[in-house]
Amino acid sequence: MVSKVQMKRAPVSKKLLTLRSISKSHAHSKTAIVFDASKYIQNLKREVEEMNLQTIASAQTSTSHNPFSVQLKVEAREEGFLIKMFSEKSCSGLLVFVLEAFEELGLDVHQARVSCSNRFLLEAVGTINDNQSAEQKDIEVVKKAMLQAIQNWSEVSQQQE
Repeated sequence: MVSKVQMKRAPVSKKLLTLRSISKSHAHSKTAIVFDASKYIQNLKREVEEMNLQTIASAQTSTSHNPFSVQLKVEAREEGFLIKMFSEKSCSGLLVFVLEAFEELGLDVHQARVSCSNRFLLEAVGTINDNQSAEQKDIEVVKKAMLQAIQNWSEVSQQQE
């Protein structure tokens, strides 16, 4: 006969075996398996961070050849994002590309401050549309969309010169 304790242990043991195989652990004790899994997760996080930095660096490199160096900062907020862009030079037309990117992302601008005269400055708070899930948009998606908007604007600006 199988006891209640054995019935409760079976799913836990199965999950530990799954965790052991996913994290490529050779440990046998529960504690060691969990410790190895924790190290595996930390390594995955580090790899993701490195890939994100490489993506941002490559996007910045691709825009660095243009004379308009635009600084970008995106921060997650309670229900959306704070997007900050700054350039020492006027970036005629960049605002249009940024607003198009907002629309493509499904972000509503609730508060914004923009200056396009001698310099370009944008500070905007955008939130997810009601028909979009907030979980579907993360900070990296927003950064990537903003970098793409800058890149698109840069290409159009260079063609017009």
